Formats: sequence, C-alpha cells, structure tokens
Amino acid sequence: MERNLPVDFVNQMQTLLGETETQRLCTAITATLPPVSLRLHPIKGEAIAMATSPVPWASLGRYLDERPTFTADPRFHAGCYYVQEAASMFIEQAFQAMDIVPTAMLDLCAAPGGKSTHWRSLIPDDCLLVANEPIPLRAAILAENLAKWGHPATIVTQAYPDAFGQHTHLFDIIAADVPCSGEGMFRKDEGAVDEWSLANVSLCAERQQKIIADVWPSLREGGFLVYSTCTFNTEECENNVRFICEELGADYIPLPTNEDWGTVATDFGIHFYPHRAKGEGFFLALLRKHNARDAATAKPRKSKSGRLKRIFPQQVNSWLTSPDRFAFFAPDEHLLAAIPEIHFNTLERLSRSVRIVRAGVLLAEAKGKKLIPQPELALSLALQPASFPKVHLSRPDALTYLSREALTLAEDVPRGYVLACYEDHPLGFLNNLGNRANNLYPAEWRIRNRNLLHT
Repeated sequence: MERNLPVDFVNQMQTLLGETETQRLCTAITATLPPVSLRLHPIKGEAIAMATSPVPWASLGRYLDERPTFTADPRFHAGCYYVQEAASMFIEQAFQAMDIVPTAMLDLCAAPGGKSTHWRSLIPDDCLLVANEPIPLRAAILAENLAKWGHPATIVTQAYPDAFGQHTHLFDIIAADVPCSGEGMFRKDEGAVDEWSLANVSLCAERQQKIIADVWPSLREGGFLVYSTCTFNTEECENNVRFICEELGADYIPLPTNEDWGTVATDFGIHFYPHRAKGEGFFLALLRKHNARDAATAKPRKSKSGRLKRIFPQQVNSWLTSPDRFAFFAPDEHLLAAIPEIHFNTLERLSRSVRIVRAGVLLAEAKGKKLIPQPELALSLALQPASFPKVHLSRPDALTYLSREALTLAEDVPRGYVLACYEDHPLGFLNNLGNRANNLYPAEWRIRNRNLLHT
C-alpha cells in the first residue's frame, strides 16, 4: 500500500499541521486501511446484529471488524443499512445543533446517497427531502438508494445549483457536500492522488463558492447551511466558510465535540484527519443565514409548461398505509406514483424548473387495465404489508431473486403478485403464474456477479 504523495500536498499540510502531525497523517494515508462502517436504517435495521462497535458521533453508525461482501447480503438490498464512511456521519451533530423544525430540506450534491439517507433518518417524518445530483448516471444511483431507504417524503432531482435559486426561501436546511480536490480520499482512491494539484485546489474552491452563491436564494432567512468537503486544505474549507459568512450573509455556528473523537475544531469548522479520528478525511461547518442578499444572486429561468397530472385511483388505496395522506399523480402516461399530500405543491413547483428523477413512491405501471406493482412500493415504508401475499426466501433464493434469475415457488404460494421477502424484509415483487414466477426486480438494480450466488 505504500505510495508517494504529491510534494506540494505534503508541504501544504506541514504549513497547516506542522511536521510531526503531517508525518502521522501521511503514514495513515499511505500505510493503513480505512475502517469499515455502516449506518443502520432506523426501522428496517433494528434486528441487524453484524456490527461490532458504535460510531460515537452517529446514533445508528457502526464499525465492523472486517469488510464483508455487502452485495451478497440481501438485507443490504432491502435497505436495512447503508455502507457509509464514518466521518461523514458527523452531519448528525450538525442537525442536533439546529433549533428549528424543518419542513423542507435540499441535499444539493447528494449522490450516491449516503448523506441523503442519513438526512432522511434525521429530519422529521413530515419534512420533505429533495436530494439532487446533476450527473444523470449518478442521479440514477441516488434514486435507487433512496428508493431502497423507503421514505415517501422524498424527491430526487437532476439539476445544477442555479436551477434552485429561483425558488426563493423554499428550504429550511441546505446540505452541500461540494465537489472538492479529494484529499480526504487519498487513502482509498489512488486516482484522487494522481489528479491532485495546487491548481485544482484553487479551481475547486472557486467552483464551490459559485455553487453556494447559486443556491443561496433558496435558503430561507434563519435557515441552516451544512457545508462539507472531503479535503483538508484551508482554501476549500475555512476560507470558503468565511466567504459565505462575509459575502452571502451567514453566521458560523460552532459545534460541540468530544475530545475522544479525535476531531479538530478551527475557527470556521471541524476537521477529521485519518491519523486522529476513526474515519477518512472530512470537513464540516454549520452556518445560519441571517441576511437575504438574494436579488443579485437569483437567476430567473424559463419555467416548463404544463402541470403534473393528479389522479384518483381507488385500486391502489389498499396498497398503502394511510392512503388519505397521499396525493396520487402520473409521472408519465404509464406510471402511477404517490407523495404525501402536503408536499404535492412543492413537487409541482420544482417540476417546472428541474428534472424530477423520482418523487414519493412509484406505485404501479399501467398496462391496459392491469396495474403492475413497482419495486419502490415493496421497499417503501408506506407499503401496507397485508396488501400482498408474502413469500419468504432463503438466502440463496433471495440472491437468485436479486440477480433477476427465475425462481420456482412452492405450490401453496397464491397466484398473482406476491412480495418476495428475506427475513421478513421486502425485496420486491414476483408474479406467480403457477408453473413459473416472473421476476419483477429491476434489471438496472440486479446483482451482476453470478459468483455471489454460490457464496
């Protein structure tokens, strides 16, 4: 694992930390392995006992002694836990320091979904989470992970930050884990080392300032910004926090920490260094908007025409717990979805300026007069479990199902749509025809490594 780090990086860190601390940091990066950690789902993860010790700054975070093959665990696919780097779970401490009850939150740079699923577990059930990712492929991965997390008060969007700027004061919280030079990823990503340069650090810092300035109008006065990076340098961290405070109008909110955690607090943020804390490199700052300097920053965009089509399907009422809480709509002419009624107007408002990748719960696809239940429904916390018969799969059969292979069901399994479960955790649907069962698991989600079927 030993490898050389860029000389400019080492010099930079010596200026920040001193020679002794820098040597410890470089040794941690080049000669140690990152810890393995995951975060449990607050409802689905109750019975998971695979973890060995708690992540002290995250109530549902756990460290593992070794890294298992997560793809071979059906509970991973059921959304019982998310494999997440421990330091990034520190967002929980930022949320605990907020003195508001949020109704809408934006996770601006959200893929692949670790922090978004964490935020979804932290904010109130009736608070809307908008999770955004501008890159299409990454937005699809984000949508998959949030679908498996299962909370219906969620919208996944694909847009650049300025698309949100016209939605003045829409959000109570904005989280921005901004694209950065990736110094905190050096230990597990050699590509980050190869791509690093002082010029790229400056380029990233400028881009980060633009990202925050573009989205700033959508944060209400008194609302909170959680700014984070996976890097160490002052230019992308403290200097940008100072920029937000001085140029955009915010107050920096110090966060309490525990000396046993190994974190380092500065005047404008909290640092995680891999030689001190049990996690990767990470920086976080909590800010509160105090002055709406929005007029010069907001950039009006041409709104899309049309409205989301609301529908009132009686057929699917029995599929949801508390169906009266939901607004039903058609994302396109063949699909049926539902979102909590209190968030439908926000969904419609956003749909005029940003691309909606998924919203609420995708319930069914219409084929003629037939409604085919969709995988998101199976994984959703809004599912009425008694609405479909269950078939309980062994681990080998569950992996076969998740690979989208054919299954033969027992003769006593009812005909029609059945819920495929592992340890009582829904995985998706099967259409049992008697002589065979059609596997309705999404092709794009399937396990592709057939060797895992025999582990």
